Formats: sequence, structure tokens, C-alpha cells
Amino acid sequence: MAVTKHIQVYDTTLRDGCQSEDVSLTTADKVEVARRLDDLGFDYIEGGWPGSNERDAAFFREVRKARLRHSKIAAFGSTRRANVRAAQDRNLQLLLRAETPVATVVGKTWDLHVREALRISADANLEILNDTIAFLKKRVAEVIFDAEHFFDGYFSKPEFALDCLKAVDAAGADLIGLCDTNGGRLPHQIDAAVKAARAAVSCPIGIHCHNDSEVAVANTIAAVEAGAVQVQGTINGFGERCGNANLISIIANLQLKLGYQCVPPAKLKQLREVSTLVYELANVTPFQRQPYVGRSAFAHKAGLHVSGIQRNAHTYEHIDPLAVGNDRRVLLSELAGRANIVYKAREFGIDISPDNEKIAVLLDELKRLEGEGYVYDGADSSFELLMLRTLGLAREHFNFVSFRVFDDKWHEDHAPFSEAVVVIEGPDGARSRTSAIGNGPVNALDSALRTALIPYYPNLETMRLADYKVRVLGTGAGTGARVRVLIESTDGKRRWGTVGLSSNVVDASWQALVDSIEYKLHKDNVKPRSNAAARRNGAKPRPGRVSGTPQDARNGRA
Repeated sequence: MAVTKHIQVYDTTLRDGCQSEDVSLTTADKVEVARRLDDLGFDYIEGGWPGSNERDAAFFREVRKARLRHSKIAAFGSTRRANVRAAQDRNLQLLLRAETPVATVVGKTWDLHVREALRISADANLEILNDTIAFLKKRVAEVIFDAEHFFDGYFSKPEFALDCLKAVDAAGADLIGLCDTNGGRLPHQIDAAVKAARAAVSCPIGIHCHNDSEVAVANTIAAVEAGAVQVQGTINGFGERCGNANLISIIANLQLKLGYQCVPPAKLKQLREVSTLVYELANVTPFQRQPYVGRSAFAHKAGLHVSGIQRNAHTYEHIDPLAVGNDRRVLLSELAGRANIVYKAREFGIDISPDNEKIAVLLDELKRLEGEGYVYDGADSSFELLMLRTLGLAREHFNFVSFRVFDDKWHEDHAPFSEAVVVIEGPDGARSRTSAIGNGPVNALDSALRTALIPYYPNLETMRLADYKVRVLGTGAGTGARVRVLIESTDGKRRWGTVGLSSNVVDASWQALVDSIEYKLHKDNVKPRSNAAARRNGAKPRPGRVSGTPQDARNGRA
């Protein structure tokens, strides 16, 4: 597909994105995001409103040290107040103090706001717009005007809305960003209004959409097709209320589907990585079904779909997931067919023929377990172990004998704590009884089991639980309902998920916990130490060892 023209990317994650109710970034976080967006090839990065808070002001100081190679930093502010000339307006002075190459100011273009919010005449508003832009143009290399509520204004009183654009155009604005601030307009309305704006002014037009009607990305694309040359938005669609237009989807759509160039082609593969980084810095759980970059974006569950993609990926994928840095996933469920099993086996490095009779056995077992309530969508590791056991390829690293868990609370003001006692037979046949104290039964079981196994398998030292989820099944059974536990584990290099199911939450947790350890040992493929070898290396088997004390548990240390 031939590239038609470059579309400027203007990111406002560091301002609009941080107005999301669940998002907060430190100054260091903001600088890190700016570095990554610069490397991705974004044209503009809006750093915030230097007149609103100290954190934004600090960002403009710190980002100068980052020595960005491509992106221009923009400071954001508003037009001057009604009764003050631009030269005396405090907010404009703070905007200049940020010393950025780009200044972006927002101003009114909807007659309702001028009449009800500012309570000034239409002519007075036009004077404010013209005076503000003219003042800034003499002092800043590039000035962008964000036409707040332009689309609502245009469909309310088009002559006034367009007169506002003409006022800033005459004052020398370098670009006018048309804002669907309330996020209520639809693509056909965006198209008509952008074309009217282009006909009214000589400067370039940009688009800034909010997602209150869930069409912010579609509206942005409609604006580009109507002649807008700049797209504004945030990473992952963060923003106030329902969020802003998601730049990840906008860039992928414009560049992969319509032939525009937003970022250098080689950089498209960084989209998922940048999306994940911003989620992590904002401490927000990634949206699994996010288009293009979500974990489920290229996940296939139905056997018919899996069979199709094995022959030709285009049968059920609109793009190659690698184009945006994502990957294909095949899920296992009661909907799975032979194709799913063969695909997953090869993914796990197991060479199996589609005609292998054990595939049918494995498929029947999978469907039986799914019928009971197990799920393997987020527990690939448990399924890999199930496959290995069914095919006779698994190696059991220890034998379970028993466990007990005690929960205690010694005083009303003290936190409860749990003690777990685990009895296992090691790979050398020696039986050990190990106990540990934790801040809950699962934490205690995890500590006791790994304490028993580390003398044989020192690689378990690096392993820890990263996430723990419980789902109650058949809630009509009340407290007697079965529960499904999903555990996510990590060793610092990889993450893996395992599942357990029982009417007892501790037993379900134990199943998932044992699978998580078995999977780690399987993947590392290490030979166990004998008891004697463990003692020679200073790692003594510790039967009866207590990890922590009740006082530690009360203090949150166990």
C-alpha cells in the first residue's frame, strides 16, 4: 500500500491522560513516557499545564535533560481572561515560562459557552482569541489553537464557530485542533464540520476527540479522511470521563489500513510495548481486549478458527499481530478441536502427529475438566502439564503426602496469620515435614512447600506468586459453592498461569500452586540435588522449619 502523506501525531497522555480518575504519573514517569514516545516517532508531546500545578512545571524542567531527538514538547494553557490583555495574563506568562517550542491554548468556539460560562459577547470572545494567539506568536516558535467544543458549536451556530477559527487564523495560528470535547458527535458530523473548517481558514486542521460515544477513533479517522493533518489523543485512550481517542488504534488504523504514515514503519512494532509501559507506570491493569495490542487481540479459541489460521492466518486475523508487536495465542476450552491441541503442542515444543490417538484422549479430558469448571484461557501452564501427563512425557519432581493449614488471631487488635504444615516425599524418596507462617493460607502453603523443595531445587528461590484470583462458581450453592483459583507466578524472567478447582478454596489454591512449581521445574529442566548434596552445598533440608513467627505475621513480615 502506497503511503499518501504524513499525519502528525500529537500526544496528550501527560495532560489529558492524567485527568483520568485512575491515572497518576510522577514527574519521572512522565519523562520516561516522553522518551518512549520520542523514540516511537511522535511529532508532539503535550507535557501539561504549567500554570496548574507544580508537577507539570517540574516536568518541563526535567524533560529538557532528556534530549529528545524527534518530538516537540508543547505546553498547554488557555486563552487570556476577558478583562485582561494578553501581556498581563498570568496563565500566559506561566505558559511562556515553560520555554517550550510549542504553545497550545484552548479557547471557546461554542456560543453556549461564551454566553453561559464566560458571560461575554460574541465579539469580545473573538477579540480574546485573536489577542491571545497574536501575543504568543511573537514569543513562541509554534502556536496551536485547540477549538474547544467546536463540533457542538458548529452544529449550534456554524457562523460563530467558524468566525472563531478565522480570528485565530488571522492572528497567525500554526494549526487549529478541532475538539469534540463532550465526545458526543458521530463520524458523519465530524466529516461535515472538518470540511467546513478547512474551507474557512488557511492554516492546517487537526482533530481532538473524546470517547463518550465510543467512536473517538472512528471520528478521528473520519477527520483525517476529510483533510485533517494532525491527530491528537492519548496512549490506551486514557482521559477524563470515558477517555480520549486512543492513539494506539488510530496509528495502526491510519498506517496499516489507509496508507498514511504516522510513525516510521519500523516503529509500529513498538506499539504494544509502549502501551504496556504506560499501563505499568500508571499502575492500571491492561485492557485485555484492547484492539491491536491487547492480550486477547489475536487469541483464538474455537477449533474452526484455529484450523483456519493454521492454513492461512488471514482467515481469522485482520493483520499480522507482529506488525504491532503483539503475538498470536491459541486458547484451550470445551470449544477446542484437534487443531487447537496440535497447535498448542507445537507451541510447547512437543512434536505430535495430528493422527496421534492420544489427542482424542486429551481432548476428552480437556472437555471433561472444562465441564467441571476448570479454565485454561489464562492457565496455559496447567494445560501444558496436563498434556505432558496424558502423553506420558511428564516427570514428577516430588510426591505429595499431606498438608494442614491453621488460621489464628490472638487478639482483636492483631492481624490474623496462617501456619501451613506440608509433608512431601522428595525425588530421593526421603519424607519431610515442613511448616511456615504467612499472612494467609496460600502464602503459608507457598512458603512451606518451597522451603521443603529448595534443598533439592535451588532454582525455586527466584520464584514468587505475582497474582492470585478466585472465582466462585454456582453462586446458588452459597458458601458450599466450588471455587476456581488462578495463580500467576514469575521468576523474574517469565510469567506463567496455573489453575485449581475445588469446593475448598485452600485445596483449589494448592492445586494451582503445585502446578506452578511443577511448571517451573519442568521448564528449567534441572536435576534434583540429593539430601547429601544439599547438605554439602550448605542448603540443608529443613523438616519442621518455621518460616517467620506469629509476631512477624502480625507485623506484616511473613
